[in-house]
Amino acid sequence: MMMMRADLHVHTLHSTRSGNMRFLRSRDCYSRPIDVYRTARARGMDLVAITDHDTIDGALELASSVENPDEVIIGEEVSCWHRDIEVHLGVYGMTEALHCDIQPLRRNAFDVIACLRSAGVFFSLNHLLHFYRGQAPLAEYLRLVEEVPALEARNGAMLTTHNLLIEEIVSRRTAGNQTTLAAIGGSDAHTLRRVGRTWTEAPGHNREEFLGSLARGLGSPGGEHGDAATVACDAYGVIRSFVASLMGRGPRDHAGWHRAVCLAFSGVSLPLQFLPLAIALARKRGEAGTVRRVEAELNAVRVHGPRPAVQIGEVPW
Repeated sequence: MMMMRADLHVHTLHSTRSGNMRFLRSRDCYSRPIDVYRTARARGMDLVAITDHDTIDGALELASSVENPDEVIIGEEVSCWHRDIEVHLGVYGMTEALHCDIQPLRRNAFDVIACLRSAGVFFSLNHLLHFYRGQAPLAEYLRLVEEVPALEARNGAMLTTHNLLIEEIVSRRTAGNQTTLAAIGGSDAHTLRRVGRTWTEAPGHNREEFLGSLARGLGSPGGEHGDAATVACDAYGVIRSFVASLMGRGPRDHAGWHRAVCLAFSGVSLPLQFLPLAIALARKRGEAGTVRRVEAELNAVRVHGPRPAVQIGEVPW
């Protein structure tokens, strides 16, 4: 059967939420959906998925503007919570009705997962350890793995060691004829620079067959991993686009005194433009430490068995 490729984790300017310096009203991404589409297609993607934060507006805009809307996967990266840990679910084949249904459920990731399973859509748990810093026992946190049909096993912004650990979790979870746990990949691109550099490949002749293959565990992730430079370059790209928007090029998010304040802040902060790189380096050191700790704990469970308070079924192998 023909193999198809799609970058299953891409953002556009419709990802309006930014966790950094919210008073600036900066977006997470400034890429237009049509530019994402053109870039992804030029880099060999047969299908184009848009997975903006908690909205499908970008995907719907793209589907309505291209000659063949069947090439567009209506996706969404749903932000939800497990206790005090933020959880991101990549959903593929999202509808406006389903998007509305999950909004009141987002405080509990398991409620969102149950809703998505009931709707019969394919979805994944993205960048497994990105938000995990030991806020809950590992076994409790990894209960999420037992409930989802797929893990994002290659994220183009995550460290190689992080991605490889998730690939191992998928491999061990599916060994011995256990329930299928699919593995997918995506760039997590917030600028056009990395769109289509990380992808998922699966059998299919069209979008529906491709998604069906993913659900059966027939997909495989490929392409680039990430590091501090990856994240920093995305950050500088977003900053550049933010300043351009203040100058009237791009989304008009600012006006009047707030625009003047943001312009002044941008000028004053020029000597501090080393900070995005410093922050990226620090975060990647933290990510590497988390991966080492989780890997050690999982290996200890494999060798010595679970601690008395941990049930065997609560870890992914």
